Amino acid sequence: MAEKTIEVLIEGGKATAAPPLGPALGPMGVNIGEVVSEINKKTASFKGMQVPVKVIVDEKTKEFNISIGTPPTSELIKKEAGIPKGAANPIEENVANLTLDQVKKVADMKGDDLLGNGMKSKAKEVAGTCRSMGVYVEGMLADEFIKQVNEGKFDNQLS
Repeated sequence: MAEKTIEVLIEGGKATAAPPLGPALGPMGVNIGEVVSEINKKTASFKGMQVPVKVIVDEKTKEFNISIGTPPTSELIKKEAGIPKGAANPIEENVANLTLDQVKKVADMKGDDLLGNGMKSKAKEVAGTCRSMGVYVEGMLADEFIKQVNEGKFDNQLS
């Protein structure tokens, strides 16, 4: 069975037959409208965020499967913080603050896409992305938050 996979980043709930999706699917003979509709249904909860999408097409039968990934950590942080973008200079600029609960929510949404084994490790990964975006965690620089996590200050909340 000859399968072809197309991987694209699409704004949640806003897939169209325009590039990059339409031109890639057109030569395969699948119903582009069906594919777009299915993608929009599956990504509706990620409105306003870029979502990785894989469309796997069986070139013989013209059947397709759609696999939706999770948005990049930075996109989830922007949504939680209510900001359009990270800081231009994250060392000197703070654009938002996330609570520990928001960090845990982002870590939960990313799930197994994060490398950490437990919530403590995953929260530090999310905080690392916050650092590069100029986003504070619990009112402090992400580095300070990570240091306090390592010292055990948040063990009860991150277990």
